[in-house]
Amino acid sequence: MLNPISEAFEKAKQENRPALLTYTVAGDSTKKQSLEILKSISKNADILELGVPHNTPVADGSQIQTSSYRAIKNGIKINSIFQIVKDFKKLNKNKPIILMGYYNMIFQYDENKFLHKCKISGVNGLIIVDLPWPENKEFAKKCKKNSIVFIQLLSPTTTNKRLNKIIKDSQQMNYFISMLSTTGGKLKVSPKQILKNYKKIKKINPKKKVVIGFGITKKTIGKLKSADGLVVGSAICKEITRSLKSRQNPVTNVSKLVKNLKNKIL
Repeated sequence: MLNPISEAFEKAKQENRPALLTYTVAGDSTKKQSLEILKSISKNADILELGVPHNTPVADGSQIQTSSYRAIKNGIKINSIFQIVKDFKKLNKNKPIILMGYYNMIFQYDENKFLHKCKISGVNGLIIVDLPWPENKEFAKKCKKNSIVFIQLLSPTTTNKRLNKIIKDSQQMNYFISMLSTTGGKLKVSPKQILKNYKKIKKINPKKKVVIGFGITKKTIGKLKSADGLVVGSAICKEITRSLKSRQNPVTNVSKLVKNLKNKIL
């Protein structure tokens, strides 16, 4: 039986399009609103990435940092994040949720306890930004035992030798960082070059899914639709910020944005 992440890719493939992955920060701007946004965008997103807010992020650009700051200020805690996932899964148990965060929070919380909570709340995958291969091997095995997909990160500077090793060890999905930047940066590399790097990775093992993230916007998404999946994060966080500043409803506005993104890859 396929897990929900593999099922989402399969469905997108049958519809002859890439999977659309959205990224929002858990608890932005409140726990209630964060859940409402997830419920609303899940109509058009195939996989939901939920960021764990962190006060000293390594890879997050200004848009995501702003979202994280709002969530932390409003008192979000790891247990509240598990509750958001649990509440969402009561309504939509087959929609995959991937938590994205940093290893320190897992270490502080306790690895085994964290994975147990992931499992019982309904988390399907994990992206740990600062836990690279091969340091992540043991943790990735633990994830697998708990039926959680550990997602490896790949970058344009990853050597061929290293790429081969990471992909051999990887599970159903890998995340290709399109450019050397923090999230939300302007696309510094042409979509043509990104796809060239992407195809090199796909050749290693065509069965394993590779999604592209960083710099994906309404303008660039259509040019990258030959990928297995595309991740949009900063554009969504930016829209939440804009809506709050304009005293508009972020749920409605973010839903419209995600629908537009989906239309560009159909």
